Amino acid sequence: MFKTNVGGIDRILRIVVGAALLLGFFLNAEATYRWAYLIGIVPLLTGIFSTCPLYSILGMNTCPRK
Repeated sequence: MFKTNVGGIDRILRIVVGAALLLGFFLNAEATYRWAYLIGIVPLLTGIFSTCPLYSILGMNTCPRK
């Protein structure tokens, strides 16, 4: 379906950062810009699925496999 273009360390960092941002969304219920934490969905999903649309547009690939 999608071309894999996100490698190991990049993938782990995306998942950790995405999960941390979403955790911040739930832990900071009274924050003024709480909705901004929802941006964590993007790195979380790109890490889980190992594909990044922006990498495809820019022609980048951090995945060692072809």
